This record gives sequence, C-alpha cells and structure tokens, in this order.
Amino acid sequence: MSSKSTFSNSTSKSYALALYEIAVENSDLNQVEDEMKSLSRLLSESSDFKDMILSPTISIEDKQNIILKISTNNNFSETLKKFLSFITAKNRLFFLNKIIESFLTLVSKSKGELKAKLISSKKLNNEEKEKIQNELSQNFKSQLNLDYEYDPNLIAGLIIQVGSVMIDTSVKTKLKKLEKNMIEV
Repeated sequence: MSSKSTFSNSTSKSYALALYEIAVENSDLNQVEDEMKSLSRLLSESSDFKDMILSPTISIEDKQNIILKISTNNNFSETLKKFLSFITAKNRLFFLNKIIESFLTLVSKSKGELKAKLISSKKLNNEEKEKIQNELSQNFKSQLNLDYEYDPNLIAGLIIQVGSVMIDTSVKTKLKKLEKNMIEV
C-alpha cells in the first residue's frame, strides 16, 4: 500500500472519529448517520457533485457556498453543517467519500452490527434486500449493516460476504471453477 493511500485512510478515519465524537456529544448521532448516508447516495448518484468535490479548480469559497446550500436544502444538523464547512475550509472535501465510509463503520461498530456485502446478478428491490438482511442477521445472531451492489456480470446468483465468511452462488464463479477443472484434466 502506498504511503499516499495510508495517509488518506488515516486522515479520513481521524475526521470520521472527530465527527462521531461530536455527534455523540451533541446527542444527534442517529441524525448525522442518516445525513451521511444521504451524502453517500448523493456522491454515488451525482457526477456533478462528485466532480465539484474533487476539482482543484473550484475555489474553496465556491465549494463552501455549494456545501452550505446542500446542507440547508437537506435540513442537515448543525453538527454536520459545521463539520462539512470545516473540512471544506481545510481543503479536505476530496476525502468526503472515505470519511463517510469510516464514519458509518464507526457507527455500525458502536451498535454492535456486523458489516455484510451483497452482490446480486439482478436488481433487488428493498423488500428482497430486507428479507436477505433479516435472514443473515438470524444466521449470524447479530444485526447486519448490508451494503448492496448490483452486478449483471454475475449471470445469475448472489455473492454474500459477512466478515471473513463468503458465500458465492454465482454462475460466473461456477463457470470459472468448471473451466479451471477442465484445464487441469
């Protein structure tokens, strides 16, 4: 791992921890968690927002104005508004995605949740995702925080990873195993 990547991860974790501690102190952790999830969705769905965050050509003042407008329009808590303003002023907005990841991981751990990743070959609706999440929670005897990803390249099936446990029922993986076995023969 490069030193740049390590610096980025440790810096993001430091900012996330600071936000977590402030949110706990201000008794608005649940609200900030929801707002951070909302920001994460915005980052993944809006290329304009992502480009603005990463652009070195947009001034800090312009970024401040955009972040303030987004915070106000989404009724973000004062805790998150001040935090976003701070990281923008410090020119650290480009860390936002990693800060969000680190923050949500901290919140999840504090709730005793396990982190799980679900990748499916077809788009799942909320009811299907919830059903899978509930079944996994029962199997692992712990509340799960499920990250969902749609991957049409799987052909059919699911890949589920909870901690170090991985369940891969995808046709793509089965075909690769079959191909490997055929080559070895």
